[in-house]
Amino acid sequence: MSQPSPPRSDPAAPAAPVAPLSQYVLKLTSRCDLACDHCYVYEHPDQSWRHQPRVMTSATVEAAARRIGEHAAAHGLGTVRVVLHGGEPLLAGAARLDRTAATLRRVIGPVARLDLRMQSNGLLLTPAVCDVLVAHDVKVGISLDGDRAANDRHRRHVDGASSHAQVLRALALLRRPAYRGVYAGILCTVDLANDPIRVYEALLAEQPPRVDFLLPHHNWDRPPVRPDGAATPYADWLLAIHRRWLEDGRPVPVRVLESLLATAAGGVSGTEAVGLGPADLVVIETDGSFEQVDSLKSAYHGAAATGLDVFRHRVDDAAAHPGIAVRQSGLTGLCDTCRACPVVEGCGGGLYTHRYRSGSGFDNPSVYCADLAALVRETAPAPAPAAEAPSGPADALSPVVLDDLGAGQGTGESVGHLASIHLGVTRALVVALSPEAAGDPLAAAGWDLLVDLDVAAPDAVHTVLSHPFVRRWAQQCRAEAADHLPHLACVAAAAAVHARADAELAVPARAGLVHLPTLGVLALDTDADTATLSVSRGEVEARAGGRSVRIRPDEPENPDGWRPVRRVRPGGRDILLEDTDPYRDCFGLPPTGRLAPEAAERWAAQVRRAVRRVDTEAEDYSAGVRTLLRAVVPLRPDPTGRSRSAAARSAFGAVAVTPAADDAALAVLLVHEVQHLKLGAVLDVCDLFDPADPRMLRVPWRDDPRPVEGALHGVYAHLAVADVWRRRPGRAALVTYRRYRDWTTGAIDALLDLGALTEAGERFVRRMRATVDGWP
Repeated sequence: MSQPSPPRSDPAAPAAPVAPLSQYVLKLTSRCDLACDHCYVYEHPDQSWRHQPRVMTSATVEAAARRIGEHAAAHGLGTVRVVLHGGEPLLAGAARLDRTAATLRRVIGPVARLDLRMQSNGLLLTPAVCDVLVAHDVKVGISLDGDRAANDRHRRHVDGASSHAQVLRALALLRRPAYRGVYAGILCTVDLANDPIRVYEALLAEQPPRVDFLLPHHNWDRPPVRPDGAATPYADWLLAIHRRWLEDGRPVPVRVLESLLATAAGGVSGTEAVGLGPADLVVIETDGSFEQVDSLKSAYHGAAATGLDVFRHRVDDAAAHPGIAVRQSGLTGLCDTCRACPVVEGCGGGLYTHRYRSGSGFDNPSVYCADLAALVRETAPAPAPAAEAPSGPADALSPVVLDDLGAGQGTGESVGHLASIHLGVTRALVVALSPEAAGDPLAAAGWDLLVDLDVAAPDAVHTVLSHPFVRRWAQQCRAEAADHLPHLACVAAAAAVHARADAELAVPARAGLVHLPTLGVLALDTDADTATLSVSRGEVEARAGGRSVRIRPDEPENPDGWRPVRRVRPGGRDILLEDTDPYRDCFGLPPTGRLAPEAAERWAAQVRRAVRRVDTEAEDYSAGVRTLLRAVVPLRPDPTGRSRSAAARSAFGAVAVTPAADDAALAVLLVHEVQHLKLGAVLDVCDLFDPADPRMLRVPWRDDPRPVEGALHGVYAHLAVADVWRRRPGRAALVTYRRYRDWTTGAIDALLDLGALTEAGERFVRRMRATVDGWP
């Protein structure tokens, strides 16, 4: 029997650390009151449901909650999502649902913010059940495939009777003002027999906060239906909705479409169906067994099994299972065909379940490969015509600035221009949120305050919007606005503090924590999910759950719960030692939790010495580091002892690093990652290559072929690293310099020979070539 393929890796590389899991599907029941003929639980090869307890016991819920809580605490997770599932979870009844939610809140809530959800067919939804959902803040999604004809094609009772009217009654109940807050959205399975526009209109009529379209679960052994002559019928179906959705002004978030737009813009997908983001999820069955994603039941009997359970094993043990770990490994976990594909960053190889084939397991492209490629290409936003490009400092790079940056180093004026570009991008992202913010009370008040401050104290607004993780938050909002929009109030409150303005507004409290970007986090001893902040002359009073705390954000950490961001002052602009921001976990490597004072001082001292070392031994790169580096994110040590570092285009200005051996090693890492920040900002406004060119190229530092953008980033970073080592004395430095120089020249040759660069791109790369050729 074929088993899931293990993660791909360099056989010479040490084993990677276990990546934490933040999402859990809790199988509250194992039976259902519908007989949907496309259900992967009951109608596909895996029939293990027959041997599961009908309902999860209270003891199993308690054990599962404790395992989730201990894992969240061990890995410093800020948020944990638990989805109550089945079967049909409402078969458990209102009382059991109440006990389950209470247990999860009691055990997990003190450790991490608990995002509690449920997926249901809605048939048993009643006011009493809705009252339980409201009491425990359980967001519920309802399955509906369209109008009556579309829905009844598959979603029927065992006697063949329609379920449509009952589902509509459930949705009407969720639209009541008392219950609207727990209405999460609608889940719809694509069926080519249904007219896509009629389905779209039927779903919109139910006023959902979000719509999620799922491709039916098929694989290479059980391929999906494809009408004769149709090369990409599933893409065509979804693209018909995409066109209408755009014409309507995107009236409701559609997860798969917004995820495709997000990945095209360099952001993060909101679904594991597309994109290369990690799928950090595990299922807990009614008997307490850990299982892989349950859609694997459509592959073969036992496909989802791990042999682990909550009574004998930790979540870390489940996270280390090859079938779970491979879904967190991004590009390296895909087959050779996918890894060489030019649209892989958009589709991500598709859903893991859809890759299965007897004999090769999951080491294949998705059975929907052609459809996914068409979706990625057709939904990618077209570049704006030159006549419509925005005006101002962030719309383009002059040849002088491009040449200066292309040489590798960049003067203070040129990198300052990149900082202006970043600020313009972030402002545009935040402004784009204003229509949706109007529908959220916290976000609406935050938006109004931010607009006022932008007139009265623009420098304070610039300070906050320039924070790397404000851009990251704004991009997250594009994929999951409802979950992240309230944070806009925290952004505005931080700007008010910097402006020393008077303001009062409600802000979200995540597990009792109020996060103020650029400033720190206030820990309130309360279960309230909101707090009221009064800001006056730079002081903050926080009130929540009958408790009041007054702090000055420039004060050190205190017993009242104030945890300020530490600031490193190597001269010039402060660099934040960021261990508080909830959006800092975006580098593919785990950040630390809050650093102890002694550890924070060690980090700060090493960052100060490293920046000063860049000033003295790599002065050509000093302007880039001092102008663009706004935050250093401490990462957990690599278990192998290797130094690791990362930068993210969505978090411009931040560099994440593991503890470095010394300030000399950290100086190299900072220069290397700031190069990535510089090139990312260039690519925000300047096309250096043809994005439609599908060709890949070989580079000396990787065994696998790379897309042009990846090769550009590598050569630009390696040029700087070679230059740093070129200036250091000693035989070891000379050997390292030569290795990086040879990598750089080899990649430059490959880029110039490929023919995929634009005129600006070729000019940029030839400037790098001139720099390398000028070295003795």
